[in-house]
Formats: sequence, structure tokens, C-alpha cells
Amino acid sequence: MAAATRLPPLRVDARLVHRLRFPVPASCSRHTREDALNTLDFARRKAAREPISMVTCYDFWSAEVLNRTDVDCLLVGDSLAMVVHGFDSTVQATVEMMALHAAAVRRGAPDKYIVGDMPFLSMRKGRGFAMDSVQALMQTGVNAIKVEGEAGQAELTAHIVESGVPVMGHLGLTPQSVQAFGGHKVQGRNEGQAGRILDSARKLEAAGCFALVLECVPRQLARRITEELSIPTIGIGAGPDTDGQVLVLQDMLGMNPDFKPRFLRHYADGRGLIRSAVDRFAEDTRSGAFPATAESYG
Repeated sequence: MAAATRLPPLRVDARLVHRLRFPVPASCSRHTREDALNTLDFARRKAAREPISMVTCYDFWSAEVLNRTDVDCLLVGDSLAMVVHGFDSTVQATVEMMALHAAAVRRGAPDKYIVGDMPFLSMRKGRGFAMDSVQALMQTGVNAIKVEGEAGQAELTAHIVESGVPVMGHLGLTPQSVQAFGGHKVQGRNEGQAGRILDSARKLEAAGCFALVLECVPRQLARRITEELSIPTIGIGAGPDTDGQVLVLQDMLGMNPDFKPRFLRHYADGRGLIRSAVDRFAEDTRSGAFPATAESYG
């Protein structure tokens, strides 16, 4: 048996960790509800065939609302670079950006299981930078981190898990690599791609990941991975046979009605509701109907 590759000594950049440390209020430091999910519950839910629901969350007020819902898990995804900051891809997300939003979400949702995304290239700048980034995210109060891809980073992923940090994997259409994919395209449609995704899924499970997101892969491939792995799969555009589903909150609320991928279901007309409310306020202001006497101080 070949000797295991030795990783270089860990050098933590104390300046980065200090700069990104966000205090978490005592009331938000741990779950308070008896039915709150923990990391071990993910495997239990798969074994019991109880589907896992997850939505993205990027801010305090959304987190407060979601904390009072039945959704199981919140994902502070690097998609916030697009949804919140208006960039055209997720690659503009930084560790600082992710930590800032993760801290806000934890303050708003003290009772939810929260996963924070490791942003673009944070797993590719050496073990020291990666571990500094992990520490920065975990110190915001998230329960776990999510890493995209497997190639070239399975050993580092295992090291993070061995350091006591729960890791969720992410395969298929990994948005940080969208340029390499030639756009947002379904992955795993040919035999070669499907084989590589399945092999990566096995390696991430072996590295210690507690769950795996499968994005935009054929239903048959998602089903096979779900059946082969002992860890739960959470799908987005991966069909109904995964162990759970995840959607971007703003997408499911209909905030961008022009975004209509096949896998998306709109559960509300959020954009229409906001426009209607603001138009009514503007009209009431112009007509003098607002504020009324009851809405004025004496």
C-alpha cells in the first residue's frame, strides 16, 4: 500500500480569522427547539425515508420568517452574490461576504440547521487558507459548510471533517465551475460524465460528508447515487428520487418571474405582491390618504 500523502503544516492566518469573527448572541448560539435538526439526523432521516427540505437564506429578516416555518435546513449559499449583490455568477462571492451573511442568518434563525457555502477558490489556495475560511464561517454560528466538487480536494475535505466540521458535498452542475461547463447545463447525461459524478459521490462519502447536494443531473443518475450512498442526497433539478429538495428562496417566491428553469416551482408571486404594496403606498401618499389621523402623533 502506498504511503499516504502528507499535507503541509497548517498555518492559520490570525488576521483573517480576527477580521471575520462575528459575535453570535447567546440566544442564537445553539438550537432552542426540541425538534431542531442536528447533523446526525440527516442519516436518520434518510434511513426513515423522511424527505429533507432546504431553502437558501441570506439575511436576518428572511431568517426570522424561515425560523418559524417547517423547513428543515437553511443554506447560506454563494448564490447570494447573484441574488443579493447583483453579480452575474457566484464566483464574486468571498469569504468575508459569506461570513457577513451567515452571521445575519444565524441571528435571525436560532432554531434552524444552517449550512454555509465555501466560496470560489477557497478550497484551492492551500490548506491554511481553506481552514481559515472554514473557521471564519463556523464562528458565525453555522452548523456545517458546503463544498463544491470533489476532484483535487477530497483529501482536504476529509481533513476538514476530521477537524470536527460537518461537510455537505455538492456535485453535478456546480455553479462555481459554470465557465468550464460552457454555461448552466445539465450534467451527467452521457456515460462518461455520469460515471465521474458517481465516482465523486462515492469519494465524498468516503471523505466523511454527511449529505450531498445534486444539482441539475438526470433523474436516473440521481436515483442511482441516492440508492448507492448511505448519506442523504438533496436535489435541485435532480428529480423526485433524492432524499430531499432545495430551492433558492427568491426563486420559489417568484421574485424573478423571467427565471423559469424546468425544475423550479413558484409558490408565490412575490414580485407582484411587493409592487402592488409599494404602488398602493405611493398612491396613498399622492392622494393624501396616508398618513391618516390615527397614524399621526398628537
